[in-house]
Amino acid sequence: MSGIDYLADTNAIIYLLGGKECMKPFLSKKLGVSIISVMELLSYPGISSEEDSKIRSFISMCEMINLSDDIKEKTIQVRRAYRTKLPDSIIAATAIVSNVPLITADTGIFKVEELKVEKLSP
Repeated sequence: MSGIDYLADTNAIIYLLGGKECMKPFLSKKLGVSIISVMELLSYPGISSEEDSKIRSFISMCEMINLSDDIKEKTIQVRRAYRTKLPDSIIAATAIVSNVPLITADTGIFKVEELKVEKLSP
């Protein structure tokens, strides 16, 4: 992808916006976000207008990666091979196709062998 250092998983974005220490090493990096993470974050029930604005502001500073045919095909392969949840499969496939590490604390995704992962410990 165009200059992205890492793809931030949904939980990584939540940690970053919450000021968690585990995200400090990534503050100066160029982050990409999957359209799936955007939808997960903004569709959370009970989100306040302040939280919505904070999320949208953060997302505007990142490169949003939409679904492509390559990501769709890799998602199918990941989901079949590792039986991961569909959103996790899409995010993993996005990182794989983009050839960037995924920042995440989601241990379920660690089993995807071709995925480069930066493991977070919140």
